[in-house]
Amino acid sequence: MAIDTTTQTSSTAVTPPGIPRLSTRDKLVLFVLCAAQFMVALDFSVLNVALPDLGRDLGMSRAALQWAVTAFALPSGGFLLLFGRVGDLFGRRRLFLTGLALFGAASLLSTLAWDPASFLAGRALQGLGAAAIVPTGMSLLTTTFPEGPARDRALGISGTLLSLGFTIGMVAGGTLTDTFGWRSTMALLTLFALIVLPPAPVLLPKSLPHGPEGVSGAPVPDRPRLDVPGAVTVTAGLLSLVYALSTAADHGFGRADVVAALIAGLVLLTVFAIVESRSAAPLVSLPMLRRRTVAWGNLGGLVTFSMMSTIVFVLTLYLQEILRLSAFETGLVFGFQGLLSVVAGTLAPKVIGRLGARRTLVGSLTGQGALIATLLLLDRHGWSVWLATAAVALASMCHLGAIIAYGLTVTSGVPDSEQGLATGLVTSTQQVGITVGIPLLGVLATTSGDLLSGVRTVVALDAAIVLGAAALIGLGLRRGRSGA
Repeated sequence: MAIDTTTQTSSTAVTPPGIPRLSTRDKLVLFVLCAAQFMVALDFSVLNVALPDLGRDLGMSRAALQWAVTAFALPSGGFLLLFGRVGDLFGRRRLFLTGLALFGAASLLSTLAWDPASFLAGRALQGLGAAAIVPTGMSLLTTTFPEGPARDRALGISGTLLSLGFTIGMVAGGTLTDTFGWRSTMALLTLFALIVLPPAPVLLPKSLPHGPEGVSGAPVPDRPRLDVPGAVTVTAGLLSLVYALSTAADHGFGRADVVAALIAGLVLLTVFAIVESRSAAPLVSLPMLRRRTVAWGNLGGLVTFSMMSTIVFVLTLYLQEILRLSAFETGLVFGFQGLLSVVAGTLAPKVIGRLGARRTLVGSLTGQGALIATLLLLDRHGWSVWLATAAVALASMCHLGAIIAYGLTVTSGVPDSEQGLATGLVTSTQQVGITVGIPLLGVLATTSGDLLSGVRTVVALDAAIVLGAAALIGLGLRRGRSGA
């Protein structure tokens, strides 16, 4: 009886309802960091439905419109890992504030753009700012909130707003464009930057730079060193890979520039791995990549992001071209998805507190895959809209659980001096996942003679990949735990 009582008391102390209380300052810090992440997530989707109006206004052809997305994706994906490490070495707070200021100025430039070149320049600078904001913001969060229930809650809120920002962007983009024009979508991002930037220097804790040896919490007498060869090869490799996948989404993999960029990306990333194995102060610690939690956790993140973004893409086509829903009605379907993501964000920390991040990751992926499989029942009848709404909303709850769980799995046990590196891997996985899914699977729907048949093919492959990954990750993490 004494043992049972002690266990129950301990469990209650850790997770009373599962979520600890945060101080007022902690809440303000969390607001700044999450608002910045929300702003970047909003940018991923708010412009999509405005592209036709944008093209007509600025005189951009349909083929050139892909660069409105690619110009942002290239630097935001290519520089994530580099900026994560730069934040470790020279101060995360400083780089985070620089990224916020750059993002705000670039959003203003995009709002006021007078020709395609000025608009694309603004988008590229937005992507560069986002590459600085995302990894440093995540590492500031993981170092501000200690590992345990406090960090679980903080990452739960952050993950919710990340998912919600993407969803709200899809709904808000159409509304703003119809009401005020496409420039209002970029003006919204400028407004967000103006709200977040002023309180950030006051609220965010100063972060000390860490040397290559990674001594946490202490200044280093020697000037921090940056692995320049590693930085050049990984950034160029990621830029090539993101370009190839972004372009393939619109034009397929047969184009010469896509093939060349894919080969260049793979070669450069191979060279990067060789450089890191010989570097005295590597940009990526290979022992960290050999950690089972890092390797399997990032695989889970890659799968959940890539496969969910693919489902959102093909469902958008299905709802509008087969069921003949309007853009606004389609937005409402995904708006319901966003509401349930908020619910999932409040539940996920409690679930993780009871089951642990690893089991939550595997369970969330299993749920996501099973719910996606129900979309195989979609047909041309009107009732299918209710199936699509329910399935994608519930799958998104599992998806959000996987997002939070994989972030915790990858960053748990990592010293503060390497949190920027770990969160750089987390956010690079996120960006590559969002980019890779649509060109790899979504193209099967767009090139199919019968769109419904193509959608079902994508759904079947998507569900199989998620369920297969869940099984592999469960096995890999279980072996790692047994070995430990």
